[in-house]
Amino acid sequence: MKIYRCTDTPLEVHGVPFFHNNQIFERVPAEIRAQLPSLSFLGRRCPGARICFRTNSPKLTVKMELETFSPDVGMSIFACQSANVLIGPRPTARFAGLVNPPNYQTKTASKTFSKSSEMEDVTIFLPRNEVVADFSIEVEDDAIVEAPTPYRYPPILYYGSSITEGGCCARLTNAYNAIISNHLNVDYYNYGFSGSARGELIMADLINTIPMSIFVYDYDHNAPSAEHLRNTHEPFFRRIREKNPNLPVVMMSKPDFDYSPDNAVRRDIIRTTYEHALADGDKNVWFIDGQTFFGDTDRHFCTVDCCHPNDLGFYRMAMVVEPVIKAILENNYPN
Repeated sequence: MKIYRCTDTPLEVHGVPFFHNNQIFERVPAEIRAQLPSLSFLGRRCPGARICFRTNSPKLTVKMELETFSPDVGMSIFACQSANVLIGPRPTARFAGLVNPPNYQTKTASKTFSKSSEMEDVTIFLPRNEVVADFSIEVEDDAIVEAPTPYRYPPILYYGSSITEGGCCARLTNAYNAIISNHLNVDYYNYGFSGSARGELIMADLINTIPMSIFVYDYDHNAPSAEHLRNTHEPFFRRIREKNPNLPVVMMSKPDFDYSPDNAVRRDIIRTTYEHALADGDKNVWFIDGQTFFGDTDRHFCTVDCCHPNDLGFYRMAMVVEPVIKAILENNYPN
């Protein structure tokens, strides 16, 4: 068997913007984490990180070692500590299975997958909740391993709450941003931070250093009050706009609209940022009302706890957000 570690070419790591500079799995560099203690751990874990390649090996073994292991009251090992393996072209890739620890005491996992002997793309989503210590794949000795088929579109960056981060889907590929990525073949960065995305300008400055095709933000869940949201939402947008004058920006309100009496007030604050941008002549802003995400039928089936979407909730979110994203991408990147 031939072994490739996650840092070896031709494997590519996506969803971790600084990996190619330091070969570290982290979303937020140490110097920024030092200034935002709430991200000391969350900034190191990498939901949405993907290892991508092509191979004709009929057998593929994926091995993973976790540095951390933190049981999550709202999600299982399958959702939090497992790698998701997809095989085939991204818009129609088939789910091959999970690479998951067998219990809450084991930080290593390994699984062998069978596939055709044709050259196929393999996309492996890393775990949502943990810091990854090591990751490798094994293929047969005579197999060819190549760089993956490129994504059709440059990365979208999503900034927001635990919902953005993927809580509480059954597995990470069912999060709304992952669904959109696979449907549209668009790369993405997941900058959701559970309870810890509060519109800090230092995060806007960090995000401004990351090349992206679209910026989507919906951190109102993490704003401790409507007043905090009012004081931060528009300044955050304006800081992004200072460095990225033509960047498409999508503003969204929270999906679980029905469960809090101040959600209408919060939605109006976000809409006001959008309306001020339009009044200033900004033609690259969009607003999506989170109340529309769960539809009109069986809305109460869409969360696990009156807050975090389940798989149905995330799918319905994706079906509302995806057409907006698709229209922007097709307009800005015509083929």
